Amino acid sequence: MKLGILSRSPNAYSTQRLKIAALERGHEAKVLNTVRFGIDLTGGEPDLQFRGRHLSDYDAILPRIGASITFFGLAVVRQFEQMDVYTPNTAAGIANSRDKLRSIQILSRHSIGIPRTMFVRDRKDVPSAIKAVGGAPVVIKLLEGTQGIGVILAPDNKVAEAVVETLQSTKQNVLIQQFISESRGKDVRALVVGDRVVAAMRRVAQGDEFRSNVHRGGRTELVDLDEEYERVAVQAAQIMGLRVAGVDMLESDHGPLVMEVNSSPGLEGIEGATGLDIAGAIVDYIASQVDFPELDVRQRLTVSTGYGVAELVVREGSPMVGKSITETDLRERDISVLTMNRGTKVIPNPRGNRVLEAEDRLLCFGRLDEMRDLVPARRRRRSQPKVQPLPDEPLHEVEDHSRDDNGNGDD
Repeated sequence: MKLGILSRSPNAYSTQRLKIAALERGHEAKVLNTVRFGIDLTGGEPDLQFRGRHLSDYDAILPRIGASITFFGLAVVRQFEQMDVYTPNTAAGIANSRDKLRSIQILSRHSIGIPRTMFVRDRKDVPSAIKAVGGAPVVIKLLEGTQGIGVILAPDNKVAEAVVETLQSTKQNVLIQQFISESRGKDVRALVVGDRVVAAMRRVAQGDEFRSNVHRGGRTELVDLDEEYERVAVQAAQIMGLRVAGVDMLESDHGPLVMEVNSSPGLEGIEGATGLDIAGAIVDYIASQVDFPELDVRQRLTVSTGYGVAELVVREGSPMVGKSITETDLRERDISVLTMNRGTKVIPNPRGNRVLEAEDRLLCFGRLDEMRDLVPARRRRRSQPKVQPLPDEPLHEVEDHSRDDNGNGDD
């Protein structure tokens, strides 16, 4: 296997360990400076240049993209994907994890435990947002913060309001998040590779510091995760679209709460805490998957006119409840079931004899017209509206409801 490690820090511990692990296993590995790529969009097929020259063939890449070059780095990874080069972390997955707000929005959809979180723009909504997450003390996070930078613990409501107002005045976007008191100063990082947790450690803050990041002086210790924590970590990484990820969780009284999913987890701390060859596990996984480059399933499946992908929910009282997939009329309606979600369990390519239960969610591919009446009401798509004739008086006075209490509009 020829592996390209996308990194601007060739001497960093993680980069060196990944390269050494690949070479020790007989693979060819090169560290490629992400910003030295040129994305070639002129030819009939997607291509890349590196340092001004045509890029040689690679079997796989492992992106380790810093936050400062996210936009360009994602473009490079996306180009590799278009060239059918395998990557354990897709551009979409990295983008999902890099945006704290976006990642929480995605996780909240899939029954993954997260601290109660609010995101508001108008300062008048801040008090209600603080109340919604349980009141002070609350954690205030910059969306663009990394390594614990931009994470503030506000001890009371007035301080929280003042901090949020100050940050927003500098054009910063912030999250207001519930403070999990029982886990103060501690969190768990699980290193997910593929569909399993290969290692885990607990990070413990020092002194009065409530942030446990190693970059903030936190110490690490070995931890043996129970089954629930492992399940949540793997599911969170996979939902994000990542096959190599560090999943940070709080140990709450109600089970694991995911704080963040990191697409470029550092290896020094967790290898030191566990004594395990994490870099080797990552390389071994990539080698086992190199023949299966990640595909944009929706892009590939929606090429045919009139066909697409939709999620169907088997509601209580549906005639499909109690029937096997074969006994339903899905096949006759040119609808194929790709995966089935039952609670937190995902069943890929379910067999025809699988009996459906209420609240099962079916990811299906087929004719959109046939699936339209099976889509839940809240998601049902309306028919394409017709373009109406221009009114006789296109410009006329209307009552303006867009102004605030001070008579100020958005402009």
